[in-house]
Amino acid sequence: MAYLERSSPTLKETLLKIYRAEKPIEIDQHFYEFGSIQYHIKCSVLDTKIVYVSTSTLLETQGIVTSKEILSATYEVIKNIAVGVIDIVDPPRLGFQLTLKLHLDNIPRGKEAIKIITRISEIQAIILSSQLKEMLKRLNFQDDSQAINNNNRPIRIVYHPSEPFYVFRQAEKITAVFPMNFKDNSDVVIAMSFFQELVEVGSQKEMGKAPQCSWSPVPPFQLRGEPVHDLTTNAGFVSFDITSRHVEGKRLDKTVWNLLNFYAYVKYHIKCSRGYIQRRMRKRMDSLVKRLNNTRFEEEAPQKENGACKYVKELVKVPKGKLMMQQRCKDMTRRVKISKFRIRINGCARFRFNQRWISIPKFSSKSSNKSYTKLD
Repeated sequence: MAYLERSSPTLKETLLKIYRAEKPIEIDQHFYEFGSIQYHIKCSVLDTKIVYVSTSTLLETQGIVTSKEILSATYEVIKNIAVGVIDIVDPPRLGFQLTLKLHLDNIPRGKEAIKIITRISEIQAIILSSQLKEMLKRLNFQDDSQAINNNNRPIRIVYHPSEPFYVFRQAEKITAVFPMNFKDNSDVVIAMSFFQELVEVGSQKEMGKAPQCSWSPVPPFQLRGEPVHDLTTNAGFVSFDITSRHVEGKRLDKTVWNLLNFYAYVKYHIKCSRGYIQRRMRKRMDSLVKRLNNTRFEEEAPQKENGACKYVKELVKVPKGKLMMQQRCKDMTRRVKISKFRIRINGCARFRFNQRWISIPKFSSKSSNKSYTKLD
């Protein structure tokens, strides 16, 4: 899967700007990312070494983890990013889930500062990943017999208002289902082709360790009873089967991050595919236009032959009958022109100073004063 950056680019850029500023600056900035994640950064001129960062997301999870709850383990992970640099403000800023108090004077200088600020800008990725990690752990350690007997409902996870996905427990595996919806019909065609290739590649022996992928135009029967607008799609349902091997050790972080960014990865693939198709179409159009121009117009290209410049003309091919007709017209025109010229008599050439020229008389069809009599 394509690498998607965990850190917020705007948050990272703003923190570096405050950290590298030679003079005290005041910032009170509020911005959104990905349509559902919001940040607020506040820095005062009176205390330039303290920066407050607040963040929140529109979480709507149902089942094991509540929607607005941040786990205590998540707080510990955030604190350990940089000991002495981050303090968690309790209660957070109104309207936000988490507020951090950053002590910029405790950040070491050099490359270590960039690493710490980059890690701080990943707080939303840490929050989202930790919640999904806890879900997978609890589902994974649950007994199979309990899961079947209790008939647990799927967990609905929404990290973007219009892109929910479901996680539910099956025998010896966890299944993540992604309902796929697209606005443009061209995006649907590209996505369907991509899903088919993804299923074919996943079925190969070389990809045996990867989660098994499947696609279906209808939702799995485990999703019966879920909201109708979530199950109404135009590109079907993509499912990934996650086993215990995919959530062991360091693999858990990679699995969780790939699940969270599957929608973003599909959109990225569609955008790249559309750009590639458009480039090919423009290139093909340019070649066709060039061929049409070559057949209509003459192209002259200078070439050197024996030190001299010679222009070679690429003429349009003309049928043989037309060439013959053109040659006859040229001969007739040449004869008419010659008949109008004055005729020089070679016998008078010896008279150098008294040369005489005889011209052909001009006959006119107009009536003249002279009269002629008919001879008997």
